[in-house]
Amino acid sequence: MATVLSVSGSPSATSRTARLLRHLDDRLAAQGHEVIPFDVRALPPEALLYADFGHPAIVEATALFERADGVVIGTPVYKAAYSGLLKSLLDLLPQYALAGKTVLPLATGGTTAHVLAIDYALRPVLNSMGPAHITPGWFTLDKDISVGEDGTLTVAPGTAEALAHVTDQFSLALGGRPTLLAATG
Repeated sequence: MATVLSVSGSPSATSRTARLLRHLDDRLAAQGHEVIPFDVRALPPEALLYADFGHPAIVEATALFERADGVVIGTPVYKAAYSGLLKSLLDLLPQYALAGKTVLPLATGGTTAHVLAIDYALRPVLNSMGPAHITPGWFTLDKDISVGEDGTLTVAPGTAEALAHVTDQFSLALGGRPTLLAATG
């Protein structure tokens, strides 16, 4: 099956975006894909701050993108756009780092006023990086994602179904097999 790089562009250590991505990673792995989780916030700040293209962490991140057949990009929405941390990484990757890849854009945010951030802010940047295909993405409201005291993630039922659908469409675009897993939160 395909290798999927699952990128969280959230700067938060307790990110709902990252937790949601790890939840979707499990679904993709169950469909037979090799999933590599990648949190941009784990990159050394100096590599991003000084736009150090040759920094070993940036070289390694670039290699992860090269290795992947598909990339899931998840970001919280800030001021109607994707995170500055994600922007910093995308700026340091080669111009065509997504060439030939299938991409699934996902975003989380506090209000439906940001629902178009995927199509008007993130998708044009991803498209400029040469992917073979960008599948329909999904915006999830923060209120639809909850984390229990034990760390268990729960996604509101309607949102869980929609996320399962876009994840499965992404998987099928990569040559995956349909899942029999329920769209549970």
